Parts: sequence; structure tokens; C-alpha cells
Amino acid sequence: MQQAAEVVMEVRGLAKRFPVGGGPWGERRYVHALDDVSFTLSRGRILALVGESGSGKSTIARILTRLYPPSAGTVLLKGQNALARKGGRATRQYRGAVQMIFQDPFGSLNPANTVAYHLGRPLRIHKGLRGRAREAQILELLRIVGLHPPEEYAGKFPHQLSGGQRQRVAIARALAVDPDVILADEPISMLDVSIRMGILNLLDGLKRDRGISYLYITHDIASARYVADETMVLYAGHVMESAPSEELMQQPLHPYTRLLLSAVPNPAAGLGRRRIQARGEIPTVINPKPGCRFAPRCPLAIDRCRLETPALAEIVPGHLVRCYRAGPDPAQPLRETARS
Repeated sequence: MQQAAEVVMEVRGLAKRFPVGGGPWGERRYVHALDDVSFTLSRGRILALVGESGSGKSTIARILTRLYPPSAGTVLLKGQNALARKGGRATRQYRGAVQMIFQDPFGSLNPANTVAYHLGRPLRIHKGLRGRAREAQILELLRIVGLHPPEEYAGKFPHQLSGGQRQRVAIARALAVDPDVILADEPISMLDVSIRMGILNLLDGLKRDRGISYLYITHDIASARYVADETMVLYAGHVMESAPSEELMQQPLHPYTRLLLSAVPNPAAGLGRRRIQARGEIPTVINPKPGCRFAPRCPLAIDRCRLETPALAEIVPGHLVRCYRAGPDPAQPLRETARS
């Protein structure tokens, strides 16, 4: 009997609201960037968070790195409330377990410092390594991420590296503290197409060899299919669908997921392939009214979709959907166990 994977991080009911200018009658107005987002990250697994710009993906990453405080919800790291403790020491301990890889590998590195400096700083702060011990660990990190010979790269500055090499340095910096969780925010979107696969293979290899858990944030659902064990689709701050990656790609249940998949190029389908069309843009999430947030764009929306917010419901084991049209009877609410 196969044992369940260890849960490293659990996110419960995460919400984030940003205040904006007051309304004409003085009422408070908030941008609902996230509403009731829940998921778990298991040891040695990759969860992909997919959605278009403005869906709330990067907001989740900033909350999980303690750059933003949540408006509601709980983040448990190995069973402990990760956001309850305040102060510099608590933040440093948390970031020793949770690291982030940023979208822009050049912007995330200080152009005035060498690769050795970028890797040596976390080794000194979090592990107390100095001198030859630190130098040896820097070279080992460069070997792990595939930069050979490491002695040649250690003394270089970011501008002397290619985009892919800079992203490998950023990954090595994240590995320096032996994290349990890595938040990868669009880690390949600014790289040449020819080298993206190498970075994804590197992340996948580190997952297997070191048991690292990843939250892989992307707008590219095709790359999520390649690298992620599970995929969660986000739209306008709501989780719309969540399932094992291959199941979600083969049997998408939410219209928005099908829209994303229809936009993925498929040469085998030919030019006659019909693409699903959606109207307009992401709706405003300033004090949003009840109703499905995708309803204004959805080609399948019914009146109920515009009046009531559907719950996130488990259609089949492990496959969650927030949609009234995903059940056996589109006019009736889903009868399966719902998650508010």
C-alpha cells in the first residue's frame, strides 16, 4: 500500500484585498485580488498555478514569500502557522525553508556583484559558512545547476551570462539554503524557446533528487502539462479548476480551462481546428458582485452564473471545478461535496 506524500505546505482560504479610492458615497472599495484560495504542496511534487495576467498568481507568490500580508487565510509550513510569527528572525527562518525564483533572471541579480557573491551571501546568512567551506559550496551549487566548469562562472558578473545561465544562477541561489519549497514565478517566460526545456528538466530533476516541492506559476498551460504533477487554474482571484495535470489536460471541465487549452498551438490539429472564443477582458474585481467571475466572457453562461457564485466542487475524486455547467444537469447546482 502506497503511503501518502508528506504535506510540506498547506494554504487555507487565502484572500488578498487592496484598498482603492472611495466610492461616490464614501463607501470603502477594495480590489479582491484573491478570494478563498486553498491548496497543498506535497514533498517532491510540483503544483502548477495557471492563469492569464491579472488572475492573482503572483499575488499568491508574494504572500507565500511574506512580501504581502494576507487579508485572510492561513499558511501552514510543516503543520505550523508560517505567517503568525513576526520580526526579522522569523522571516529569515521562513525564507530558509521557502525560496523564490523570479521571472526576470537579470533583474533578480545585482549587476555590480559576481556570481560567487550572489551564492555566498545566503550561505553566510543562513548556514554561517565562510572561507574555503563557502567557496567549495558555491562551486558545488554551480555544478548542480549545470554550469561547467564552475570555477569559470563563479567570477563572472550577470551581464557576462546568457539568460539561461542567469536563471541557473538564480536556481542555485535558491538551493543554497536547502529549501523545502521553491516558488517559481514564470521562470522560463523571459528565456529563449531553445533553452526553456533545459530549465524545466533541471527543476524536475531537483524535485526527484532533493524532494523539493514547487509552486510553478505560469500563463503557459503547455509547460504546466510537461512539468507539473497537478495543475490549478486561477481566474480573477478564484480557483476555477484543479486536478492532476494529465487529467485536467485530457478532460477539462471548466470553460475557462478549455479556452486556455484551445489557445495552445497544435500542428497535428491543422488549420481547421476551431478555437474557443471568449468575449471581452477580465472583469473588474473592485467590490465584485455575486456571480461567476468568468460569466461575462463565458460562451456557456446561464442566468444563474451571473447571479450566484458557484462553489468549488469535487466532480470526481481529486478533480475540483467552480462551474454550474460542469455537472450532469447545467440548470441544477452540483450535488457533489462542495468547498465554499
